Amino acid sequence: MRISLIQDTIIWANKESNLANLEMQLSTLSGKTDLVVLPEMFSTGFCTDQPQLAEDMQGKTISYLKTFAKKFNTAIVGSFIASDNGLLFNRAFFVFPDGRTEHADKRHLFSVGGENKHFASGNKKLIVNYCGFNISLLVCYDIRFPVWSRNIKNEYDLLIYVANFPENRINNWDILLQARAIENQCYVCGVNRIGSDELGINYNGHSVLLDYLAKPIVECTEGAAEIKTASIDKNKLINFREKAPYWKDADTFEVKK
Repeated sequence: MRISLIQDTIIWANKESNLANLEMQLSTLSGKTDLVVLPEMFSTGFCTDQPQLAEDMQGKTISYLKTFAKKFNTAIVGSFIASDNGLLFNRAFFVFPDGRTEHADKRHLFSVGGENKHFASGNKKLIVNYCGFNISLLVCYDIRFPVWSRNIKNEYDLLIYVANFPENRINNWDILLQARAIENQCYVCGVNRIGSDELGINYNGHSVLLDYLAKPIVECTEGAAEIKTASIDKNKLINFREKAPYWKDADTFEVKK
């Protein structure tokens, strides 16, 4: 499966510009990729205190993504500000090339930044099957909580984190991505934004696709707006898990939802 990482700036609270930019980027990938990974809150930036930006699953953001997925024949993943039954969520989405969608909401809200004051926490994981891979999609701060990310009996093959992870803690991002790959014996893709937001927070990317040994398959240039595409191989992963069946000895956990 071919995976494209889009590492870019996000124009603050401007859906129209961010969606138009995405369409141009996707046009360069048409026929060249199977899955496109965007940063967290790709269409607005990390605007946690602007409820007017929230949409439901029939709103502009998801509607445009469905159109883009069909037009360019690729799946698209990321997160956006969602409204649902009177609550706001940082919602991870998986849009299939045929326009079908699946979603789950960010479990761990970034209380240091006040996200928990405006958003409700998710209570389910998102694991989808696509191109022969089982794919788990989580959001930014979830990376710090390994029990929530746990790959129980190889239920997924690829773990994706979409993020707005700040430059001053980027070494944590690098290390945690590697740890998640090693402990879960899976491919890991992390896509983070670059640039500065309206809150004065700086981001420098470090988007990467890792193999099951935490070795980089492809890395984005630090601080650069760019798109990188690489492939992952399910057979190589299966062979590794058979030769090193550490997963059979793993503990089980019960997460309170």
